[in-house]
Amino acid sequence: MPYPYTLRRWAGMSLFVLVALPAAAIATDQVTLAPVEVTTSKIPVALNDAAAAVTVVTGDELRARGAMDLRTALSQVAGVSIAPGGDAGPASAVPALWGLREFDAFLLVVDGVPAGGAFTPALASLDLANVERIEVLKGAAPVNYGATSFVGVIHVIHYPAGEGPSRVELGIGSRGSAQVSLALPLSDARAAWRQSLLVDGERRGLAGDRTGFDRRHLLYRGAADIGDGQFSLDFDATVLRQQPGSPHPVENGVLSPRVPLDANDNPRGARNDENRSQLALGYGRPTVLGAWSTKLAVAVTDDSNVRGYLRQGFAADGVTHNADGFQQYVRKTDVYFDSHVATALSSQANLVWGLDDLYGDGTEHSANFEYAVLPDGSNAPSWRTRHVDEFTRVGDRRNFLGVYGEFDDALSDAWHIEAGVRFNHTHEVRAASHIDNSGPLPVQDQNGSQRRRDDRWSATLGSSYRLWAAGRDAVTAYANHREMFKPAVIDFGPESEGGILQPETASSSELGFKGQHLNGRLAWDASVFDMDFRNLVVTQAVNGLPGLANAGTEHFKGIELDGRFKLNEALAVVATYARHDARFGHGVQLVGGTSVQLQGKFLELSPRHLASAGFTYAPREGVTAYALADYNGAHFLDRLNTARAGGYTTFDAGIGYRHAAWELRLDGYNLSDRRDAVAASELGTGQYYLLPARSVQLSVSYDFGVR
Repeated sequence: MPYPYTLRRWAGMSLFVLVALPAAAIATDQVTLAPVEVTTSKIPVALNDAAAAVTVVTGDELRARGAMDLRTALSQVAGVSIAPGGDAGPASAVPALWGLREFDAFLLVVDGVPAGGAFTPALASLDLANVERIEVLKGAAPVNYGATSFVGVIHVIHYPAGEGPSRVELGIGSRGSAQVSLALPLSDARAAWRQSLLVDGERRGLAGDRTGFDRRHLLYRGAADIGDGQFSLDFDATVLRQQPGSPHPVENGVLSPRVPLDANDNPRGARNDENRSQLALGYGRPTVLGAWSTKLAVAVTDDSNVRGYLRQGFAADGVTHNADGFQQYVRKTDVYFDSHVATALSSQANLVWGLDDLYGDGTEHSANFEYAVLPDGSNAPSWRTRHVDEFTRVGDRRNFLGVYGEFDDALSDAWHIEAGVRFNHTHEVRAASHIDNSGPLPVQDQNGSQRRRDDRWSATLGSSYRLWAAGRDAVTAYANHREMFKPAVIDFGPESEGGILQPETASSSELGFKGQHLNGRLAWDASVFDMDFRNLVVTQAVNGLPGLANAGTEHFKGIELDGRFKLNEALAVVATYARHDARFGHGVQLVGGTSVQLQGKFLELSPRHLASAGFTYAPREGVTAYALADYNGAHFLDRLNTARAGGYTTFDAGIGYRHAAWELRLDGYNLSDRRDAVAASELGTGQYYLLPARSVQLSVSYDFGVR
């Protein structure tokens, strides 16, 4: 059934009604709802009062489901699809929200700090051990986090300093996988210096030849009361060593039969290695203007990459050069600063106002080469033996500065309005050079720089109205409209980046209803959205090399449904469904040097139907179990919609036993062993990363705090 073209109009009209509705129209009892979220605003907001679709996944839920990565963690969030892996390596992921699967279209926030800063989300180093909760906001965050998000925010929140469980966990799994984690509150939550320590590591062996990763992670959190304020210090460090697999080529609309399923066509010695460290300092105190909070975070990331990709129409004799590779070093420095005041204008109204700045400084040095490899990768040469044909260098400095204000008013127990505005000032300077080393002497044929400044407004307006309430139960209507702006991404690939692209902009509207019943045991959310997107940045081959380009306009609309029923303290059931319609508006793609119009085509890897259903049984003592089915509907693998892929269903399940402080569990992932294409390579033209093969893990944990 097609969506009516008036969807945006209906959402806008509903927003107007919710904002203008007289507060006395419906009499309700005051309802205090315990669950809160902090992603839509800088201050806690009751989940059922938020004028947006927000899902909170608790740490207890993650542990009950043996969630090890972002795919398993968010598998029960309506309309969200996470592709494991990608060009950033097997430890990374490529999320899709609202039908858009792009590595930079969403924002990743960890403990209040945008992870990845002004560049791309730092997904490869994301660690989910000892997480208190994950908040998922659908749609843009145009005020609180600046020029960073279009389709959603994934906010990962660890336990505060001095709080959380004291737990040790050990696990072993398929293909030599193993993990260990130790989480310790090092002090009492009321100590003068509160502190916690998390140390964990994991090794994942994957089905692909020479494919897997090792990740070691440390998180220290400290906090203290200083005067009438509170000081916090977080130190986060990750050492990541990845052996990347190869994306699988698509030929004649299907996965190429010329390449074995788990072949690795990278050169010998391929890697996606990363060292990342971040120091975050915070201070907050009451003032005459309200609660003042300031945060400063500095992160340094060093990447060392060696990769290779088959060419389109590749030769299969193992002698003819049929692949391009590169050896690369990337350093990125991210600085995030935010200072804001939450001013209470009355007992019901608050104004959050302040400024923030995202600064990024990145440099890449690449040495590019070509090589010959059999499609099964068996004769892959060492990258050290290859002659370098070209050297590239790109430096990029970008600054996203914003002044913002957000107003929230509870006009009555039932009626809430939210309005926010932000002035964005962005500045970017990029320098690039290229040296041709294919001849007898090196020739520098490119050396230049560009700069761009933009001053843009972004804004949001939303409202929620509690239509009915009785005790803990309620039904609430909500609507919002958001205007968003974001400078174009830079991916630090091996090519010498072209000019700075046009910034991306979007306008979206959302209308929904959410409620809880049976004394809060049944919760549901139903929403529709509509978004116009302009200047989406996509990959496009230019002269045989991967590059970035603006893709004209796109239109996104959809329906998302989420239902959660907690039968008792131990047993919970979840079911979700989403129908997305993501299409190109005006836009072109180069095909063999010819421009082809994309208008009306579906975006690649954007299924129209998504659904999930599962249960979790997690009593305090005895047998535990969970099972989850996750369905991704039919979709296209290419923008021209010539390569259609059918739908598929994955199954995850686990069983365990708890006794006192001990827990033993066995978890299985992708038990249906689906190997479908889930993420497009930004570097290998017409190539796709596949779902990881079936895996299992046996783990044991001990909680020191349980008696």
